[in-house]
Amino acid sequence: MSHVKAGGTSKNIHDSPGQRLGVKLFGGQTVKTGQVIVRQVGMTKRPGQGTKISRNFTIHAAIDGKVSFVSKKIRLFSGKSVYRTFVEVHQA
Repeated sequence: MSHVKAGGTSKNIHDSPGQRLGVKLFGGQTVKTGQVIVRQVGMTKRPGQGTKISRNFTIHAAIDGKVSFVSKKIRLFSGKSVYRTFVEVHQA
């Protein structure tokens, strides 16, 4: 009876690289037009004045200036008021 038993399934065999998400430029730092400020999945942070958002939710600078993160109160569709973080660029 020399045979190998069934190996079963292995679940943890994939090794994909990290996506390098997160804040790339922090508040008070200078930024040029088109530079990436935040790389994110979903709208964790929202684009504010002087920024634009791309299809994969990356926030870019639309103008040259200084980066700032502002917490603002917004109203959801249900009527509830919540605070959300907005990324803004102001000319220096």
